[in-house]
Amino acid sequence: MASPPVRTSSRESVDALLVACAGGDPSSFTPVYDALGPVAYGASLGVLRDPDHAAEVTQEVMVEVWQTASRFDAARGSARTWVATLARRRAVDRVRSEQAHRDRDQRDTDLRTNEAERDVVVEDVERRLEGSAVRRCIEGLTPTQREAVVVAYYGGLTYREVAERLDKALPTVKSRIRDGLNRLRDCLEVGRG
Repeated sequence: MASPPVRTSSRESVDALLVACAGGDPSSFTPVYDALGPVAYGASLGVLRDPDHAAEVTQEVMVEVWQTASRFDAARGSARTWVATLARRRAVDRVRSEQAHRDRDQRDTDLRTNEAERDVVVEDVERRLEGSAVRRCIEGLTPTQREAVVVAYYGGLTYREVAERLDKALPTVKSRIRDGLNRLRDCLEVGRG
């Protein structure tokens, strides 16, 4: 047989029910939830101004009430005051968290925007300088090295394909490409690893 409904309208009865929750009896939490859930929702909504966020915060607060009911001290205030305080704090935390999230997103957006603007100019200049340096260094290769390197790298061919295209022996092509790349590395001042 179901227990009779507990009257939760008076301060003392709500306080007593909350104290009973501290003992871990799940059946004692239902009337506490019924009495204090609207208090948590109202306090949350007052801060957040968003019913969905207020409902989420209320849920979190009521879980906290269940888990920390033993911390409630009726001598320091009523259960309604305690829950309203918990709800306001959580709601303020939610506002701060949302603001921090928006600030982070804005910083990321600003950073990406600034990088994109900087990248366009810097990358264009670097690409031109690098292209100019590569062209100058390729011109410094011997004609046979230049031919082998250009065919291999700009043509995207393997050593064997370069050898076939230039009608040269495979070891000769490998040697020309290796020597040409070494000269390019020195010319471009690329560190050897």
